Amino acid sequence: MSDSPASSIGSVPEAEDGQAESREGAVSVCECSKGVQLPGGKPRAMASQVSFEEESQNPPAVGHWKPLMPSKGDKEEPESGCQDAGGVHEPQSTEQLNVSRLRSSSVEIREKGSEFLRDELHKAQKELKLKDKECERLSKVREQLEQELEELTASLFEEAHKMVREANTKQAAAEKQLREARGKVDSILFAEFQAWKESPTLDKSCSFLDRIYREDVRPCLDFTKQELSELVRVAVEQNTLTIEPVASQAVPVGKVAAEECGGPKKCALSGLPRTCKHRIMLGDSGNYYYISPSCRARITAVCNFFTYIRYIQQGLVRQDVELMYWEVMRLRREMSLAKLGFYPSEM
Repeated sequence: MSDSPASSIGSVPEAEDGQAESREGAVSVCECSKGVQLPGGKPRAMASQVSFEEESQNPPAVGHWKPLMPSKGDKEEPESGCQDAGGVHEPQSTEQLNVSRLRSSSVEIREKGSEFLRDELHKAQKELKLKDKECERLSKVREQLEQELEELTASLFEEAHKMVREANTKQAAAEKQLREARGKVDSILFAEFQAWKESPTLDKSCSFLDRIYREDVRPCLDFTKQELSELVRVAVEQNTLTIEPVASQAVPVGKVAAEECGGPKKCALSGLPRTCKHRIMLGDSGNYYYISPSCRARITAVCNFFTYIRYIQQGLVRQDVELMYWEVMRLRREMSLAKLGFYPSEM
């Protein structure tokens, strides 16, 4: 009883020594594989093997002990030299396989990247070509617009110069007429026109319009049919007379008799058989009167005179008073010529 505890206690270091020796034997085996010699001329592998066999014959000591565990900071390093021939090549082949996989993956990634870059480069080149074509088209459009603008500018300048020349010509003619007027026609009539121009009116009681009525308007509108002539004069003064060309249609039936209205072959104002190319309507009566070319010329001359003096009254004529006077004189001459039977053949 008393011997067992002592033996068990003393067996612990022996076991530890045996374990240490076994470790040394293992290390010696490993070193022997490398060709290490021990003193005495014997290989260390043989001595280690003898000691290992002697220790294996001794029974293991009985006791309770814990194996030494490596600390957390220590790492077990694989002893590559102690492995057999099959275990030496296994990690190397795995590593080579991993390296080959990595190389193949990198090559594949590089190829895909190169292909992607080629596609992007191709797209960029196509876009550049399209942009070059668009720039070329826009440059052509710009050149065309610039050319059209130059042509338009040139035509506008030419038209402007033409208008200036015409205006200068008219101004020179007007100045010439003015110089002639100052040397000729009638100072009393011009004074009457100036007085009327200060306060223009259509009242025929003023001296200027009274003279024109007596000398031009009434004689020009004095036709054979006196009653119809008076109605025409009133319509011209009130600006309610309408003249239109005769169409190929039947003569309308109105309130006035057919003899008074005349017809395409008879003038309603002169009562003479004439080819009537126009007809007149007085106000809103709805009655048409066929007139000859000479009667139309006389009525038209009077209407032109009243239209111009209405423009002066309304302030629409922006001219010098002497130019207005000579325009009035021209319209009076047209009434005198129409009264005498001179009118354009197209009437």
